[in-house]
Amino acid sequence: MLTVHTAQAVLVVPEDEAPVVDGAVAVEGDRIAAVGPREQVLAAHPGARVRHWPGALVPGLVHDEPLPAAPSPRERVHALLQGGCTAVLSEFVADPELRGAAVRGGVAVLPGHRPGVLVAGARADFAVFDATGECLATVVAGRLVHRRR
Repeated sequence: MLTVHTAQAVLVVPEDEAPVVDGAVAVEGDRIAAVGPREQVLAAHPGARVRHWPGALVPGLVHDEPLPAAPSPRERVHALLQGGCTAVLSEFVADPELRGAAVRGGVAVLPGHRPGVLVAGARADFAVFDATGECLATVVAGRLVHRRR
């Protein structure tokens, strides 16, 4: 099923491009199908499920330090998702149990830092932040894996 995520602003890559005000990201499976102004994306995908988010929709963050402490590897990875991270540097998930939890959660394990992208064809990894900087939602490979209640 195709889902269109809309937000007050959608930050696009490359970073020198202006954010799309009242933008949208269409997601099909684990990939981004389209990025652009809300009305254009919705018109191109009639019948799509629509999720409206307040704030800004941005590429998923890359976690580049040790994971937060928690009772289990799964909870340590979940803490990343709550902060809008969709990827982690491999050096910080060297422990097999922690790496396994990251992989099972869909978090990308990267050998080095790379910027996230919101372009058609890219893996659908992004987060939504409100005006205070709190993460409202995290999408990993097209799946909504965190939503603030």
